[in-house]
Amino acid sequence: MGKSPNSEEFYEKLKKQLYDTALWPSEYLYKFIVVSDKQKIAQVEGLFNNLGAVIETKESKNGKYTSVSINVSMKNPDAVISKYKEVAEKVEGVISL
Repeated sequence: MGKSPNSEEFYEKLKKQLYDTALWPSEYLYKFIVVSDKQKIAQVEGLFNNLGAVIETKESKNGKYTSVSINVSMKNPDAVISKYKEVAEKVEGVISL
């Protein structure tokens, strides 16, 4: 997602969708793609420490990338978006899905 000029527009749209499709607090599934580097994977996982998150990782077929799926209870859409922004800011090269 990065810091493109449309990122705020993207987050506003996501926020509206989240309010329209779930009752909050709610379980939310984050999906990130990172280069298969133990440090990067640990960085992503570390941002969800102490939240009671269920985290699964899966390496791509060629082993170059790893998907990190994080299922966690979030209190509202603002908290969901805040966490997306935190991950994008702190983990270089992460792709948010």
